[in-house]
Amino acid sequence: MGSTERQLISAEITQRREEGCDVSAISVRVTAALDSNATDLEMNKLYDELMSLPIDDSFNYTEPSTLEEIRSRRPQASRRLDLPHNEDELFDRIYGAWLGRVAGCALGKPVEGWNKGQIDKLLEELDVLPLNDFIPFKEGVVADIWRTSTRGNIHFMDRDDDLDYTILGLLALERYGAALSPRGMATIWLENFPFEMACTAENVAYRNFVMGKLPPVSATYRNPFREWIGAQIRADIFGYAAPGWPEKAAELAFYDASISHDKNGIYGEMFVAAMISAAFVYVSAESIIVAGLAEIPSECRLAEAIRNTLAWCKEEDDWLGVWEKINQHFGHYDGVHTINNAAIVVMGLWYGEKDFQTGIVNTVRCGWDTDCTGATVGSILGARSGASALPSKWVGVFNDRLKSAVSGHSENKISELAGRTLSVSKEIAQPPRKKEKINLGVNVGGVWELTNKWGKQILDFEQGTIDFVNDARGVKTEPMELWSCEYKHPHISFSYGVDKGGWDYRIDFSGTVNGNSLTGFYNPGFVPVSGERAVSR
Repeated sequence: MGSTERQLISAEITQRREEGCDVSAISVRVTAALDSNATDLEMNKLYDELMSLPIDDSFNYTEPSTLEEIRSRRPQASRRLDLPHNEDELFDRIYGAWLGRVAGCALGKPVEGWNKGQIDKLLEELDVLPLNDFIPFKEGVVADIWRTSTRGNIHFMDRDDDLDYTILGLLALERYGAALSPRGMATIWLENFPFEMACTAENVAYRNFVMGKLPPVSATYRNPFREWIGAQIRADIFGYAAPGWPEKAAELAFYDASISHDKNGIYGEMFVAAMISAAFVYVSAESIIVAGLAEIPSECRLAEAIRNTLAWCKEEDDWLGVWEKINQHFGHYDGVHTINNAAIVVMGLWYGEKDFQTGIVNTVRCGWDTDCTGATVGSILGARSGASALPSKWVGVFNDRLKSAVSGHSENKISELAGRTLSVSKEIAQPPRKKEKINLGVNVGGVWELTNKWGKQILDFEQGTIDFVNDARGVKTEPMELWSCEYKHPHISFSYGVDKGGWDYRIDFSGTVNGNSLTGFYNPGFVPVSGERAVSR
């Protein structure tokens, strides 16, 4: 199979070209190297050279990847809206968003990755145009693994990464709340999500975590998929958790997106999270879309694509005309890229403004990443209308059941997930509390003896230190100060630095406490750690 660089360098050429680099000369050299079966060392050097190419002066976009720079290039807008709902109404909206996401995802699953012509051909053969229900199953055409998401065969929402990531985001917010960070999000993945379930950019980021390459490096190292749709499909929970507060929703989405994506890959997640947040207040599709645009840089490719799509929607009476223009202008992107699929979402919202069914059906019929775009449009329209207003035909078939690959969440009640989301949203909405030194004395304080492959350690919460009994070489070391510590029962995390001769190598622990026992992992490296409370020292 060859080295990572050999496998990914052709995709990286495409990515660098789309980012505004002149890759004409190096492309010839890469092709020659691949044809001649160049050594891994040569491929590695070529990849590094490719990554070091400057953005061409003719590139007309400004696309930063830090939150501060992104915010400095946003248009003026209202960052927090007046939320008019009482708690019962807010739960209905959040539940509606979950249900809408489930319905749109299931509608698109049987034709994921198909183009519009292929989808319409199937629907014509099945005599179900205009489509007014889930797509029927057709033996030999629709893959058998998608049968559980076809008309008459749906009894629950089957496992899909679009929903896995929504649950992972919920777990992260339950643990960290508004203090969510990219490293915290990465920890949630490592603890709760199987590596083999992650695709493209997420798979690469996961690999990078385990290699010790933490955010933001995890998003860019040997990752040519960093502007694909993976982050955009993870946005929804952050919009649910910050209803009526598009800026906060986009901020939380940034912390998630930046572990695996950069530039327009990040903007896609921030854009969708802000739209969902705004949908709890605004009614019109245009207002919701503009609120999303307000949280991303004005001069990026995604913003331009969204503005163009919005203009086409205003010009065209029929969604097909808009789809033709989207395909013409953005069809050169990969079918799972952020930009083209985001344009489809905007079109789906515009023509689905008055009707949930129209929104998700037109979106899915456009093709490309159909389960993702259908889920996003369903999520936004569900948040806007609430569960009580959604057609039973589209949401009742799931029987309040959702399957997932997330650890401990293989079987879920959608209503319970919505209730947990409501609880998180109430916490996020609170004014930030003054940071104080955490006192762990009552619950997990004192001294603990830790065991891991690096050797035994003494963790002293009272002194704020951690000390190797003997390091891996059998050498006695000085106690190290804890850099940070967070405890929210049963979850605990702390960090410290190991002196590497003039610089400190950061170690992060994340785990749980059960009485006098502690278990978890060190990162980088996903190193298992166990511990017991020390009776005496």
